[in-house]
Amino acid sequence: MRILLAEDERDLNRIITQKLKSDGYSVDSCFNGREALDFLDCAEYDAVILDIMMPYVDGFGVLKHIRSKGKNTPVLFLTAKDSVDDRVKGLDCGANDYLIKPFYFEELSARIRAMTRKNFGMTDNILSVADLVLDTGAHTVKRGEKEISLSSKEYNLLEYLMRNKGIVLSREKIENHIWNFEYEGGTNIIDVYISYLRKKIDDGNNNKLIHTVRGSGYVIRESK
Repeated sequence: MRILLAEDERDLNRIITQKLKSDGYSVDSCFNGREALDFLDCAEYDAVILDIMMPYVDGFGVLKHIRSKGKNTPVLFLTAKDSVDDRVKGLDCGANDYLIKPFYFEELSARIRAMTRKNFGMTDNILSVADLVLDTGAHTVKRGEKEISLSSKEYNLLEYLMRNKGIVLSREKIENHIWNFEYEGGTNIIDVYISYLRKKIDDGNNNKLIHTVRGSGYVIRESK
């Protein structure tokens, strides 16, 4: 999944970004609310993490911008202010969750998973298509009894396909969700990674799950 992080404490921003990337997320990070608004106008995100006290535009202003566009993107506030009034204001503005600094990264990861589960209508960390099972909490993938080892980008791509089971996703939409603005790779990168996934997931199985829809993109579903 692709996450936007807006945090003006540069050391904390760097640490959170590294941790999120090590968890397999694609991350765009910035240091003030004005930059956050620019990112939000140029890309779609699966979750947004906002510091409240940021230069130029604070977290509340960024959140109001997101909701004014009719987007239900999950938003988590980070703040050093531990007052009830601030928490109430954030939640009333449309935030999904709130985390007080300092915090454990494991808790941040769990809260991100909880927010995105709810947004995708999931009740737990398990995604499944036929006998393919992906556990977003443990970051494991199994087809039947066989555990499948995936690279970070392969895992991200598979998770995105499975979260949108039965929905045809264009190459552009996939690229926008899996790769951040730092990516400078080739134009066929989606096709390459789809090929990697097919070899690991579909080879040797009669029930092919990853399908090409000519002229439209890719979809994961059981074979008809």
